[in-house]
Amino acid sequence: MTSLRTAVLGPLLEPDAVRKAESTHALPTNSPIGADEAIAAPPGIPGRPQKPELVAHSQLDQRSLRSPEGRAALIHSIAHIELNAIDLALDIVWRFPGMPEAFYLDWLSVAREEAKHFLLLRTHLVTLGFDYGSFRAHNGLWEMAEKTCGDLLARLALVPRTLEARGLDASPLVRTRLISVGDHKAGAILELILREEIGHVAIGNRWYRHVCAERGADPVTTHAQLAAQYNAPYLRGPFNLEARRAAGFDEEELAALGR
Repeated sequence: MTSLRTAVLGPLLEPDAVRKAESTHALPTNSPIGADEAIAAPPGIPGRPQKPELVAHSQLDQRSLRSPEGRAALIHSIAHIELNAIDLALDIVWRFPGMPEAFYLDWLSVAREEAKHFLLLRTHLVTLGFDYGSFRAHNGLWEMAEKTCGDLLARLALVPRTLEARGLDASPLVRTRLISVGDHKAGAILELILREEIGHVAIGNRWYRHVCAERGADPVTTHAQLAAQYNAPYLRGPFNLEARRAAGFDEEELAALGR
């Protein structure tokens, strides 16, 4: 039987966004993990559709939410983040051997929920007359994954605990903006995403601290060192402290935000 760590390469390499999400959601939870299996990196990670065109963040168009196209563009940007999050969760499963089996099952659960989020957003996008790929997008999340591909501790520090945790800060404001222009369906989807993303960031926190403990590293100072080493984006407020506490950040970590 194919191990879980090998099986995740199927959806990770899949270029069609909808099939990627559907095949991720269909991954079996009862496969042998293969925690110590040596897996050679295949070419083509991650599989990507021809659209959206990926550009620098500064090149993304700014549109008013009062137009259907503006609302669709915002929802598209969130869907793009969720698709990247599928790839990130799958990538951490195959790439880093030697962890406890619970580590791989945790990230499989994250990948499956990210797939659900993407499909919900994409379905809503279609009802607005658009689809995934209708707008340009940026590649910031995956660029950090590539930077940290050689160090699990850096990956955990800078992807779930830094870039994805920004979603905890941004989601309430984005949800309010969408509801204010009458898109209550998108608001309900974002409410679900925020609840589940708290759990995803909590998983990142738990395993970050696990690896810190294995290496005898202080979590707070190590995070600052890794952020500087890998040129992570500077975090600016406002911060959703309630959600960050629920996701496992302690008061010392919260006090260090934005320094």
